[in-house]
Amino acid sequence: MTMLHKSKEAAIAATEKLKIFAQPQRLMILSVLLSGEFTVTEIDEATAIGQPALSQQLAALRRADVVDTRRDGKQIFYRLANEMVGACVQHIEGLFGETPTLPVTPVTAKAPAPAPAENAALPGAAAFAKVF
Repeated sequence: MTMLHKSKEAAIAATEKLKIFAQPQRLMILSVLLSGEFTVTEIDEATAIGQPALSQQLAALRRADVVDTRRDGKQIFYRLANEMVGACVQHIEGLFGETPTLPVTPVTAKAPAPAPAENAALPGAAAFAKVF
């Protein structure tokens, strides 16, 4: 795995991919597709995006290789292209959904407080001036 701070090319590639997820209608479609394979009509019923906008967003998701399609007669079924896409959508839902479910761990944790010295319980006001 490449650390993004070490590779500008990797960082650019990551931001380009993230742009796909950063559009509300596309994110709604991907959220529906977490549950499996659906037709355009089923996706529209679940999201209420509307046919013209839905078709436009599905085309963008296909071009970005984020969704795959399967044709059965006149019906076209859409599904997530791979597990990585599903993991991204699940993490986005976990972090930003109505009820966040993923624990958010701070990147930098505070250093633990130093252990008390053996004779830290000095009597009187001079205890604060003790040099460790």
